[in-house]
Amino acid sequence: MTPSIGRFRLPLGGGDQDPGDPAGPPDRSGGARGAGSPGADGRVEARLPFRDRDQAGALLGTAVAARLAAEGTPAGAPVVLGVPRGGVVVAAGVARAVGAPLDVIVAHKVAAPWDPEFALGAVTADGTVVIEAWASREAGAGDDMLQRLAEAEIASARAREQRLRAGRSPIQVAGCVAVIVDDGLATGATVHAACLAARALGAARVLVAAPVASREAVDLLRPASDAIVVLAVPAGFGAVGRFYEHFGQVEDQAVVDLLATG
Repeated sequence: MTPSIGRFRLPLGGGDQDPGDPAGPPDRSGGARGAGSPGADGRVEARLPFRDRDQAGALLGTAVAARLAAEGTPAGAPVVLGVPRGGVVVAAGVARAVGAPLDVIVAHKVAAPWDPEFALGAVTADGTVVIEAWASREAGAGDDMLQRLAEAEIASARAREQRLRAGRSPIQVAGCVAVIVDDGLATGATVHAACLAARALGAARVLVAAPVASREAVDLLRPASDAIVVLAVPAGFGAVGRFYEHFGQVEDQAVVDLLATG
């Protein structure tokens, strides 16, 4: 079935969350008010850069667990969904901290044909498509081109999802709190699509979690989610990798192994 492409930037009304709650407001100077071994006030400083994704996942997991505990998870049990590949490593730490099952939610960037780093939007394996409102006007991408690009990325996302799950059935999301995790949010485009996909799967609530994010990504994701937990929102964001001491490529097999044990 051909997916319909809706042009929208922020299609959903959303909550009143603040990034970093409940661990505290982000430190714009580069430090992160995060979570680890909380002191008497329930807060601890988590300084950038993170050592690696494992450390970031442990810190983020503590913050997410505190947020869910504060909410009392009235909407249902949490399910942690990692965005491959690096996001799954971080998500594994979150899943351990909250005692929730781990799965993937595969979102692919829809890139401009003339520049693979220039994102026009994003798609997920279930066929959800998010195309930026300015894609046609400013990038000169017509409807037919956007349709072809989106369909190609959906097919690629589905194949990747099957490969990473290695024959395992997807975890049920309907009626649950979907905790969508990535290792960092530069633009937020792929996680935006993941939020919409989780809604389509019947998630009762959608919580976005990442160790570090740009202010633009947080602003984009507020209306698409019910809550956002971010440990740091530094100024002059740039690339996600600069906020990690070790940010090596994560291989597909590592993700398969994490899902098998998660």
